[in-house]
Amino acid sequence: MSKLVSRREFLNLLAATGGTAAALKAGAALGLLPGGATAATLDLLNLGASNRKVTILGSGLSGLTVAYELGKYGYDCTILEASHRCGGRIFTVRHGDLIDEIGNRQYCEFDDEPHMYFNAGAARIPSIHRNVLAYCKELGVELEVFINENKTSYVQDDNLLGGKAIRNIDYTTNMRGFMAELLAKSLTIEEMNAPFTVREAETLLGMIRSFGDLGEDDLYRGSFRAGYAAGGFLNHGVQKDMIAFRDLLKSQAGRGLMSANEGDTGPILLQAVGGMDKLIQGFTNHVGDRVKYRARVASVHVRDDGVEVAYDQDGVRHLIKADYCFNCIPTHIMTGIEHNFPADYVTAMKYVRRGTAYKAAFQAKERFWEQEDIYGGITWMNNPSQQIWYPSHGIHKAKGIVLASYDYGDGSYHTKMTQRARIEAHLKDGEKVHPNYRNLLEKPITIAWHRMNHMLGCSARWTRSRGGWTHDEEQMYHHLQSPVNGRHYFIGDQISMHSAWQESAVMSAQWALAHLDRRVRAELA
Repeated sequence: MSKLVSRREFLNLLAATGGTAAALKAGAALGLLPGGATAATLDLLNLGASNRKVTILGSGLSGLTVAYELGKYGYDCTILEASHRCGGRIFTVRHGDLIDEIGNRQYCEFDDEPHMYFNAGAARIPSIHRNVLAYCKELGVELEVFINENKTSYVQDDNLLGGKAIRNIDYTTNMRGFMAELLAKSLTIEEMNAPFTVREAETLLGMIRSFGDLGEDDLYRGSFRAGYAAGGFLNHGVQKDMIAFRDLLKSQAGRGLMSANEGDTGPILLQAVGGMDKLIQGFTNHVGDRVKYRARVASVHVRDDGVEVAYDQDGVRHLIKADYCFNCIPTHIMTGIEHNFPADYVTAMKYVRRGTAYKAAFQAKERFWEQEDIYGGITWMNNPSQQIWYPSHGIHKAKGIVLASYDYGDGSYHTKMTQRARIEAHLKDGEKVHPNYRNLLEKPITIAWHRMNHMLGCSARWTRSRGGWTHDEEQMYHHLQSPVNGRHYFIGDQISMHSAWQESAVMSAQWALAHLDRRVRAELA
């Protein structure tokens, strides 16, 4: 007896095999898509003749957001920044810039040209991140499209076709074809009569056939969607040879590749023209005079009437008193700074782990990828370097900057190496995709975020298991989100259930600002 498939079960199956995009496509046809979010609108109370002093610890995106918004409404803000620059993990590297990695300080030697830069931290803004985009518009930050997925880029795995690099489109087209064939064979109209109407079932099977470019007999025999082996313009195209399903399954690439452009990376992605730090400059154009650089926080004490912060700058200890404090110092660093926070607050601070992301980049002597019909996008590799990013900007210029490695999952593999060993590893990995890679690249830089001074980590990680948030984790999260004595707020992507994105940092700041505003309104009522 055939087992019936419910709509929910089918969407879960489709998402597991074909990625979220396939599930969303089916969900749209069945009228099951959720609604979108909107950008927050802050309408804080203008203090007028009243005075409120605010100390902001750290000039990451969340800290700058707080300073910018409060500055509009009469608050006196001071930003203490331990490093020599603003932005935190928004870090665009250009000619002459310092990469302050502990044990591996580097100065960038890229050519001093406007398009020769590398976004070592935040690099993409999804079009659904409306709060960040709203600030870009308000601050006059010009944007351009960031190309994330490019079907002409490559997939390389030593286990696939003897290690030969193949185009993304060859892998994904064949994989989707075989997956659709399996679905079409297992989900016939007869089997779906109970959970689906005949019309719904026909629509669904039609989508499956379209998804995989199946024949009328629901078999996959290759597809022109992968491009042509020859012809196709002035004469009939010749279809490429089909890659056998058994060969595709020899590679683990599908796990990442088939869902690589889902979730936040699924919509159109954008980037700031000239580098992501243009967003930071947009804020500092308004609040830059409030920043004290190389000001290292020594202690934070919450009092009944405010917050006292001691900091060291140029060898001198200073004390600043404020009515409120907004703190975007990474929690694992803050645990080592003197404070008087309550026990449950400290427990939550210590619980948060930090990501160990790693990136590397080279200057390319020529834009060799464009000669291979690649204009932006990502090549995926089953090796420690993992990814090659081709720049979306500077098209047809003489040179460009190539991301040669992005390890977000661990990042510790290359960190243990010397700088020379890191570079050699990336060159060897890249040569499997571009045979002349080594001779085309120069002036390398590497960035291990868990060793970057004043950061010692990447995005915050709250959960310990793939099963999602536990009750205890949610409780700790809300403890850390709530202000101490109504005076001290933690902010940043670490106070978010969706960390690592700029949107998370902005929204954490907006939440704290709204909470403060309610308190101030009550006091002045």
